Amino acid sequence: MNILKLGFIVNPIAGMGGRVGLKGTDGEEVLKRAIELGAVPESPDKAKKALEVLQPIKDKIQLLTGPGAMGEDEAKELGFDCHPMGEQKESYSPEDTEMIASKMVEEGVQLLLFAGGDGTARNIFNAVGDKVPVIGIPAGVKIHSGVYANHPRAAGEVALKYIQGEELNLKEMEVMDIDEEAFREGQVTAKLYGYMKVPFEPELVQNQKSGGIEGEESALDGISDKIIEGMEEDVVYIIGSGTSTRPIMEKLGLPNTLLGIDIIKNKELLASDANEQEILKHIDGKKAKIIVTVIGGQGYIFGRGNQQLSAEVIKKVGKENVIVIASKQKLMSLEGRPLLVDTGDDEVNKMFNGYIKVRTSYTEETIHKIKGL
Repeated sequence: MNILKLGFIVNPIAGMGGRVGLKGTDGEEVLKRAIELGAVPESPDKAKKALEVLQPIKDKIQLLTGPGAMGEDEAKELGFDCHPMGEQKESYSPEDTEMIASKMVEEGVQLLLFAGGDGTARNIFNAVGDKVPVIGIPAGVKIHSGVYANHPRAAGEVALKYIQGEELNLKEMEVMDIDEEAFREGQVTAKLYGYMKVPFEPELVQNQKSGGIEGEESALDGISDKIIEGMEEDVVYIIGSGTSTRPIMEKLGLPNTLLGIDIIKNKELLASDANEQEILKHIDGKKAKIIVTVIGGQGYIFGRGNQQLSAEVIKKVGKENVIVIASKQKLMSLEGRPLLVDTGDDEVNKMFNGYIKVRTSYTEETIHKIKGL
């Protein structure tokens, strides 16, 4: 029997800044602040979802993991016989990720599965480069890189196909990251750090995020007019992040958090850059609506860059009160693929399966397929 050496690394703090509105967890001070705001680890559960897919072929895998919370704990919980690369510690740094990944390369891993965000992808790239194929389990706040699967289980499915010998093209995918400090100030400064090889399955691996398309300003102008005209009295409106929702706030004469979540009621600002708990407080016992846009090229409306709009928030608001806006050009960039929802809650994700209305101009709405991951 051919045994494949599989590397498995988890960044245990990835994504913790999302729900509390910190837009990342790079740096000790930011992590400390996230914990003070009530953030809890989310990447371990997402990593386990990917690894669960591989349980039926455990006997075909020699699993090399990070120590403790960096992969060993999750693997043992699921019954895998694993070989940790290093000693357990109370906390782990990006340098630990790079050291562990380097050891795995030295040990001859044939595939590396890792959970994190764009910062983690950078660390893996620094250690691995193009020496070993990789698959990212999306668990961070920032997921601009093309090395990630669409959702945690999809990462496991890609790994399963690869291990079972299915012919998957190894595609060079971008490793991107942005400056978190600039990100918190509403500026997106993305940088290409390099490329890693990914076993590519179009239905399971995400596209790199695309930027805005020239000429959509007039559509967004009309969309914002229509949204404002339809705002109901005493209803709380939760305004999602992105340039497509910005014209709504600008026309209301209200400050806009480009990369955060704002809350308004009766066309007045209730909260800027709100985290999950602030949102829940403002909608408690009140009718509320969420206005979100689509990430161009990827199709996500929840679960990428707006984790403050958590499963709990969405359940309280209700699918029927989710308003999706996007220009026709942005929808065209999806090339027929569905909109995506990845909240980390299977019940909420499945709630969106089917079709949803998308406001594309002042006069037009379209029906687009949507899929919960």
